[in-house]
Amino acid sequence: MSDTTETKKRSTLGKWTRRSFLATAGVVGGGLALGLTLSPNRLKMAADGAATGDEVLLNTWVKVTPDNKITVFFPHSEMGQGAGTGLAQMLAEEMEADWDTVSIVQAPVTEEYTNSDLGRGYIVGEGANIPAFMYPMLDFAFFQIAGNLVGQMTGGSTAIRLTGHHGMRRAGAAAKEMLLQAAAADWDVPVASLTARDSMVTHEASGRSATFGALAAQAAEYSPNLKPALKDSAAYRIVGTAKPRLDLPEKVNGTAQFGIDVTVPGMVYAAVALPPIRDARVAAVDDSAALARPGVGQVVNLGDAVAVTADSYWTASRAIEALGITWSGGQTELSSASVRAQHVSDLEGGDLEEMDAEGDVAGALGQGTSLKAEYEVPYLAHATMEPMNCTVSLSGDRADIWVGHQNQLFARNAAAETLGMEPANVTMHPVYLGGGFGRRGDMDFVTLGVRIAQSLDTPVKVIWSRETDMTNDTYRPAILARMEGAVQNGRISAFSNRYIDARSGMPDSERPFDFQYDVPNRDIARVICPSPIPVGTWRAVDFTQMGFFHESFMDELAEAAGADPLQFRIDHSGNPRRRAVLERLGAESGWGETLPEGQAIGVAMVDSFGTVVGQAVHAGVSPDGGVTVHRVVSVVDCGRVINPSAAEAQVTGSVIYGLTSALYGEITLEGGAIRQTNFPDYEMIRLENAPEQSVHFIDSDEAPGGLGEPAVPPVTPALTNALYKLTGNRIRNLPITKSGLHVA
Repeated sequence: MSDTTETKKRSTLGKWTRRSFLATAGVVGGGLALGLTLSPNRLKMAADGAATGDEVLLNTWVKVTPDNKITVFFPHSEMGQGAGTGLAQMLAEEMEADWDTVSIVQAPVTEEYTNSDLGRGYIVGEGANIPAFMYPMLDFAFFQIAGNLVGQMTGGSTAIRLTGHHGMRRAGAAAKEMLLQAAAADWDVPVASLTARDSMVTHEASGRSATFGALAAQAAEYSPNLKPALKDSAAYRIVGTAKPRLDLPEKVNGTAQFGIDVTVPGMVYAAVALPPIRDARVAAVDDSAALARPGVGQVVNLGDAVAVTADSYWTASRAIEALGITWSGGQTELSSASVRAQHVSDLEGGDLEEMDAEGDVAGALGQGTSLKAEYEVPYLAHATMEPMNCTVSLSGDRADIWVGHQNQLFARNAAAETLGMEPANVTMHPVYLGGGFGRRGDMDFVTLGVRIAQSLDTPVKVIWSRETDMTNDTYRPAILARMEGAVQNGRISAFSNRYIDARSGMPDSERPFDFQYDVPNRDIARVICPSPIPVGTWRAVDFTQMGFFHESFMDELAEAAGADPLQFRIDHSGNPRRRAVLERLGAESGWGETLPEGQAIGVAMVDSFGTVVGQAVHAGVSPDGGVTVHRVVSVVDCGRVINPSAAEAQVTGSVIYGLTSALYGEITLEGGAIRQTNFPDYEMIRLENAPEQSVHFIDSDEAPGGLGEPAVPPVTPALTNALYKLTGNRIRNLPITKSGLHVA
C-alpha cells in the first residue's frame, strides 16, 4: 500500500504476507478448524507476517502487540454506520480488554477474511445446541459457503447481529482463553485460578500479573476453543455503553480517506458519459473540441460508455460536455407509464406464487365489512453524498484498486474477471464510503474504472458526476400491490395481498413475505416481473415497500372496524416484542392527547432484520397543502443494544432517509431516459425542515438485531396515516406530492 494512500492507523496492514495466513490450525469467526488442512488457517496465526517480529495475530479478528495495544480487524466497510466500533466492543467485552487500548482496522481483502459468520448466522443461528466437536466441520463448511455467497458484504443490517453476535464474541472469548492458558503454563497454576480484566491476567493468590501483550506470543501457540464460554450479559462493562466511535477522530481532523480523496503518483482523472437512454450504444464520437481543451489527455470509447482523461476532474468533466456523442438504439419506448402498465397486466394475468396462505380468505372476505385498495411506490435513487468513483493502477499482470465498496472481496473478483487476472493479483485498498445504502454493493463503477484503466498507460481515478450517478443508478424497484381485507366484530378476519416482485436482489430469507399481525385467513402472493431498468438493494430493501402497503392498509382496516389505529395494532399483536413496542409508542408519543388545529399523529410498526420499530409521526398541514413534520418518535426493540449513542444515530438517520423518500422521492422514465438528474429535481430533506426526534429503546437481553435499516420503513406510513387524519384523503401513491400536497 502506497504511503500516499494510507493513514498511519492502517500502516500495519502492509506487513502481513500471504504466508502468515497459511500456518497452523484453528478458527474463530469461521474458516479452517483444528485438524483440517483443506483451507487457509483462519485463527491461530503465527507472527511471522509482522515485519518487526513483535506482533501477534491471535485469531482472525484480533491482534495484540507487546505494548498491550489491541487491534480489531472487521470484515465490513465503514460508511457512517459505526459498525467497526460496535464489533470491537463485542470482541473486547468477551476478551476482557482495556477499551482505551483498542483500535480498529478494516480486514484485508483476501479469502482468509471471508465473513463466514454471515452464513452461520443466516443458517444455524447461535448454534447453542451444536456439540463442540462439530464446530470444526461447520466452520470449514461456512468458510467455503461464505466465499461464494457473501464475501465481505456490508448490508442487510448484518454486521452486529451476525458478524458480531456469532463471530466477534467467540473471537474475543477464545483469545482470552488462550491468554489464560499461556499464563497458567508460565506460572504453573490452574487456569481456573486466573482472572482476565482490562488487558491483564492476574493470579490473585500469588499476586502475579501480566499484560495481554506480554502473554500474546506464548498464547498463540495454543489451539483455540471453537466453542468458548461467553459472558453473561449482567457482567458486561463495554457492551451497552456509549463509547465514542473509533472512526470519528480521523473524520474530524481530515485524515480519513474516502474513495474520492485517493491520489496515486502519475494519476490522471477521468469523467464518464453513459447512455442517456437505456441500452443505447455509442454510434460516433466527435472529440475534436474536447481534445483541444488545455489539460485534456485521451478520449476512450468503450462502446457503451465514453471517458475523457485530464489533469483534474473539473477539466475532464468540462471536456465530457464538449464531446459530440451520437447514441443509437436503446429502449426508447420505455416510460413510467409503460412500467406501470406492465405491472397491471402481470397482476391480472401473471403467474402467482404463494408466499403465505392460511385459512379461507375468499369465504372470510364475503362476511363483515370488506375493503380493497391499490398501492404503489416509484423507483428511488440511492443518492449517496459521495458520487461513484474508483481509482485503478495497472502494472503488468498486477492491479491495485482503491474504491469504497460494500463487498471488497467480490469487487476484487469482479475486477480480476474483467482484467483476465487471477484474483490474487488484484490488490484492493479499502477506503471509507461516503454513503452506500446498497448502491456501493454493485460492481458497475468498479468494472467501468478497470475497463478505462486498460486503455491507458497511467493510473486513473474515474469519478461519476452527480448527473451520471443519478441517471445510471440501480434503483429501488417501482412496485404495485393490490390488497383486500375484511373486519368482523372489531377484528381482521381476512387479509390478501397481490404484489409485483421486481427482483431487488435481496435473498428471500430476508424479505417480508408475511403480514405481521394476527389474522386467521391470509393469502399473500407475488408475481415476478423483473424491472426493465437496473434495480438493486436500497436501504431496508423490500420492507420500505411492504411496510408502506401493509401499515397504511392497517389504518384502513382499523377505520373500517371503528377502532383506534394504535389499539387496533396492539389487539392484533400476539408477538410480545411487537406488542411491547406499540404500547411504549403510545406512551412516548402522547397518543390520544389533544393537538393544535391542523396537526395529527400517525403510527406504524415494522419488524425487519431482527428488530421491531414503532414510529409515531406528528405532522401538520396548512390550508394551502403545505406539510410540516414536527416530530418523530421511535420505539425500538433491537435486542441487546451494543452502543446506545451509535444506535440512536442510526435510527435518527434512518428517519431522515425514510422521510425524504416519502416527501420527495421519485425517479421517473420518459423515452427510455431518467428525468431526474440532480438534487434540484431529486430533493433531500434539509436541516430547515428536519423534524425533532426522540428515540426510545426497549430494555432487552435478546440477541442483537440490525439497526442500519429497520427504522426506515415505518416512517412513511406513519406520516401518510397522519396526513389522512388531516386531509381525509388516503395517500396510496408516493411521494406525497402526487396527492396535491407539498413540503412547507
